[in-house]
Amino acid sequence: MINSFRNANFRTSAFELSQLIPDHGFEIAFAGRSNAGKSSAINCLTDQKTLCKTSKTPGRTQLINFFSLDDSRHLVDLPGYGYAKVSKKMRDHWDLVLSTYLLHRKALKGLIIVVDIRRGITELDQGLIDMLADNLPLHILLTKSDKLSKTAVRSAVMRAQSQLNNELHTVSSLSVINRHGLDQLEAKCREWLAFP
Repeated sequence: MINSFRNANFRTSAFELSQLIPDHGFEIAFAGRSNAGKSSAINCLTDQKTLCKTSKTPGRTQLINFFSLDDSRHLVDLPGYGYAKVSKKMRDHWDLVLSTYLLHRKALKGLIIVVDIRRGITELDQGLIDMLADNLPLHILLTKSDKLSKTAVRSAVMRAQSQLNNELHTVSSLSVINRHGLDQLEAKCREWLAFP
């Protein structure tokens, strides 16, 4: 199968809702706590090491970044949440922008919530899951799975699945180091983006 994700290229960044690209086509957004491995997951999916800037410093992604796969399909990297050093004013701004984007964006077909497998679904993650409820299909992506044994990874996936009481929501794990779980992530993205 051709990896259509390799064609991804940066399109634009948005700070305000007015700067978002036109609301049509198919989009998948990636959200998660700062340092959960969101940008690394997008780089792994697209097989590009530097498409998304990664950093050991939490809170690096401060804008909504759009990456084009073709004229009608996009991946969207959202600012990380739960980073204490961002000012309250900035947090309030992002709360408004992100909640409006997530709840009202017609092109948005699914949200991938990136979670560090060693932490599991946190209160902040759960808040996002609860806010979206039945509005949007969600996929919990448990990253950094190479840090745990295979048995522990299976347990973490089952535990996360049991926390989601909605059949629209799914869970898988991913290691960007050895690419285990990439096929499941790719399949989910293909489904939401309606790739032929």
